[in-house]
Amino acid sequence: MSYFRSARLPGSSAMLCLFTAAFGLLAAGAARAQTAQPLVDEKTLTRVSDHVYALVGWPNIGIVVGNRATLVIDTGLGARNGATVVRVVQRLAKGPNLYLTTTHYHSEHTTGEQAFPPNTVLIRPTVQQQELNQRLPAHMARFREMSQQNKELLRDVKLRTPDILFDGEMKLDLGGVTARLFCLGPAHTQGDMLIFVEEDSVLIPGDIVESKLFPIMPEEATMKGWLAVLDKLEPLKPRLIVPDHGELGDGSLIAKQRAMLQELQGRALELKRQGKSAEEAGKLLTAELHAKHPDYAQVERIAADVKLVYAEAQ
Repeated sequence: MSYFRSARLPGSSAMLCLFTAAFGLLAAGAARAQTAQPLVDEKTLTRVSDHVYALVGWPNIGIVVGNRATLVIDTGLGARNGATVVRVVQRLAKGPNLYLTTTHYHSEHTTGEQAFPPNTVLIRPTVQQQELNQRLPAHMARFREMSQQNKELLRDVKLRTPDILFDGEMKLDLGGVTARLFCLGPAHTQGDMLIFVEEDSVLIPGDIVESKLFPIMPEEATMKGWLAVLDKLEPLKPRLIVPDHGELGDGSLIAKQRAMLQELQGRALELKRQGKSAEEAGKLLTAELHAKHPDYAQVERIAADVKLVYAEAQ
């Protein structure tokens, strides 16, 4: 059964029929193409619920449409992708007001913001903005080195100054639908933010909840913090989840994410107790987890994840 509906765009006669299997193909293709960052594709737009749409790709970009305002969650990599998002939003929007927010500071989530209209209200957690100021330039530099396309997409990036900074939580009344923006502590980054669309019971969790992906743990990540955030998130019991990366799914993605992190952490600590070095454990677990979860992408990240677990255990 598909959890998601086909979407008819206002002003367009095209009907987009994206079923769950199609999400899997799109997400898998995007995961394999991380080095050359995929372009945002208008044809991947699908209606998730009464008020929520998603542009499925790398990342998945959320759009929440109310009667008075629209909220966009993440931008894609660079102005070209941001402009694609804006074109879609202009067709979907029912009201004149536009809000933009980002789940965390990484380049594919933030650097398309310059393409949004000047009257767009940019909202960001204070801790995320501080992390962006400190870390985004180096992150963009790494992305530029991955491919010529990335280099072109990140040419002449101009970042905006947020219109609203908040701590902890804030709510947006979009007209007939409310979006709750909230932070639960460090996890994938120090400034991770999640969005819960209350009336539709849809969670947009950034990289905190992913689907069929081994976790990316940059130097600012914390395995202990990530698991703590998932524990706090579980009581929310969302009906549907739009992860930033991977297939869209239902609320069970939270438990699946926790199980994967616990398995990785537990096995790494077990190997540490056996006297294995982080490098040895990384090689062993890369082979072991890839064999156990052959449908999971980003297997190359496991060794770095193990090093982080070892560091936290000191």
